[in-house]
Amino acid sequence: MITSSIEKIFFFALLAIVTIIMVAIFFPFITVLVLASSFAVVLHPIYAWLNNKVTHGISWLSSFLTVTIFIIAICVPLFFIGGAVFDQTKTAYNSIVVMSNKNRSFDSLSYSINKALPKGVKVDVGAKVSELVSGVSNNVTGFFASTIKIIAMFMLLILAIFYLLKDGKDWRKSFTLICPLSEETINEIFTKLGISINQIIKGTFLIAIIQGVLAGIGFAVFGVPNAILWGVAAGIASFIPTIGTSIVSIPAILFLFATGMTSYAFGLLIWSVALVGMIDNLLGPFILSKNTQMPSMFILFSILGGVSLMGPVGILIGPLVLSLMYTLISIYRKQAKI
Repeated sequence: MITSSIEKIFFFALLAIVTIIMVAIFFPFITVLVLASSFAVVLHPIYAWLNNKVTHGISWLSSFLTVTIFIIAICVPLFFIGGAVFDQTKTAYNSIVVMSNKNRSFDSLSYSINKALPKGVKVDVGAKVSELVSGVSNNVTGFFASTIKIIAMFMLLILAIFYLLKDGKDWRKSFTLICPLSEETINEIFTKLGISINQIIKGTFLIAIIQGVLAGIGFAVFGVPNAILWGVAAGIASFIPTIGTSIVSIPAILFLFATGMTSYAFGLLIWSVALVGMIDNLLGPFILSKNTQMPSMFILFSILGGVSLMGPVGILIGPLVLSLMYTLISIYRKQAKI
């Protein structure tokens, strides 16, 4: 009896140590694993259709075709958009360098901005631009290092999606066998998390694409330089709840006012509020809350908290954790008959 107790203590202590070590090993890749799992859930209907209709049960081929479709759908547009953004970034950088040598332009712009600000608050545009140029120049090496890291992470993401689609069903069965929860409870958790993942990814990314495209069109129509670059920036900014694309559109409107393009500035203001802003304020909460039974306010704070805790991937992890909590509470209430 004593030997049996010692063996159990030793076994669980060893299991705890190994688990901690494995968590430490996998932690640097938590972003890749979360994104891969989420995209695998979204892509699973495509995989299932290919597996039933095209490959006739050859799972690795179905997974390969699904990943290929994913790469083509994501990488091809990103390649052309990325090329345009890179060119416009160079143009914008060169324009900043040229303007930095023309103090009168910055003095005029600073004067126009300071007139609209409260008394005692002043902005030196020339100094800020100089800091920006200096920062870009000093971080070129870091930029290329980050680019290489992003490419490596993307390759790992593709590999993880491939295996999750190919072997995900078997892994889920194995997890069900070793998990102390009942199969019914586990299936309910996975089902509700799958709904949440689809709503969050499809909703969030769909809104980002729509807002980025509309913002880019508005910038191009109303004379904002490098419209594609700022359209992409607006799409990225749309991930920030409440504030969203205003981070990009407001400076663009102020730029048009400061450069004397008043009618274009008012046009961009109307465009940003009536089209871009309405999508964020109306469509966003509807998509994120649909089928999840979670209030939009809780979703907002879960996104903000997730970003604060884990960075950009928190946009996805925050609502998923919230959805998991709601699922567990609903299961408890059902079993306890509350």
